[in-house]
Amino acid sequence: MPAVPLLPRLDVVPTAPARPSRARRVWGETWRVLVALLTGLTVMVLVAWEVDTGQRQMTDGQWALDFLVGLVGLGLLLLRRKAPLTIALVLCVGATVSSLVVGAETIAVISLATTRRWWKIAVVGVVFVAAGRVHSTLHPYVTPESYDRWIELVGGAVMYALFVWIGAYIGLRREHLASLQERAETAEREQVSRVAQARTAERTRIAREMHDVLAHRISLVAMHAGALAYRTDLPPEKVAETAGVVRDNAHAALTELREVLGVLRDPLAGDGEGGVPPEPPQPSVANLAELFAEARANGADVRVEGIEDLAERAAGLGEAVSRHAYRIVQEGLTNARKHAPWAPVAVAVTGAPGEGLTIVVRNPVRSVGPVPEASVPPPSGLGLVGLTERVELVGGRLSYGTTADPASRDGRAAAFVLEAWLPWAA
Repeated sequence: MPAVPLLPRLDVVPTAPARPSRARRVWGETWRVLVALLTGLTVMVLVAWEVDTGQRQMTDGQWALDFLVGLVGLGLLLLRRKAPLTIALVLCVGATVSSLVVGAETIAVISLATTRRWWKIAVVGVVFVAAGRVHSTLHPYVTPESYDRWIELVGGAVMYALFVWIGAYIGLRREHLASLQERAETAEREQVSRVAQARTAERTRIAREMHDVLAHRISLVAMHAGALAYRTDLPPEKVAETAGVVRDNAHAALTELREVLGVLRDPLAGDGEGGVPPEPPQPSVANLAELFAEARANGADVRVEGIEDLAERAAGLGEAVSRHAYRIVQEGLTNARKHAPWAPVAVAVTGAPGEGLTIVVRNPVRSVGPVPEASVPPPSGLGLVGLTERVELVGGRLSYGTTADPASRDGRAAAFVLEAWLPWAA
């Protein structure tokens, strides 16, 4: 009886992208405002040095306006995520009269570039370069010939291109990280799905094995118990013998059921030392002789053909195919015992490497002699379905049904035939 443990449970739950905490968002905005303020103050100090050395002319009103627009620009910087284009344009326009707002203007341009909306970036670029030219006009140099206007325009364009490159790089990196996170979440979801499918498949396999094992044993118990209930004239020795058969098969059913249910428990808790307990071997065609001997010992009339040297010939048969062949024969005997107890059952197992393994189980559709109603176990309807799944898993074929008796005038069915073909590689 197989005792392959279930796959370990993996409680992997895909999570939504984690949003930054409030403290982190506040800190992110704070350090950007501080950088913008320091940058603006640096530019403002450079302009003040030019005024102090006599290179430029600025009135007290212009200084006051510069400082006021700079403070307003720092406040507007906090709104750049909601309206990146508008804020960038407003700050570029403010840079025409304020050097303190240059830092906020730079961060707004970089933030806009992270979106990589190129027409918006081009519009802001024109305003950015023009704002530098207007600022030089409103705050002229004392000696205009001391600087070249074209160099100023080219320098402004190069500076703007640098800001755009920085913003585009940041945007690409953010998208790359987001795609990596999405791929990780997708992989987690797929892993959860694979684990769920594997767990369902394993539980289905266990249920199929449980049905095959218990149906075989319980059918024996029901048949012999029904005989005891029907034959009240049996001598005490025969009653004791039949009761012993019922007892032995009930114990065997409990043992095999315990082995099947054992795979549902923790495989690491078997021997108390963290090891996996030894598992019984899987039944195969090599065990068919034991299956037939057990059936005969329990009173069944089993007539076998083709298993004399099957164990030797089937040495190259695949493990899965060999196990399924055993279960097919076992289910055939179980069905015969359910629907035609005490009737003879003919089993033929033939085949060779390269030709395939053919299994035919034939039994009459009626029992030999009267059978008490209570001795027939209720049909589950899952045995032949399970056999069909087994055969299809290994690429075989399965057919079953009743055949008519040629000697019968009314064409009544004479036998139930279960036939399976399993692949056998050369």
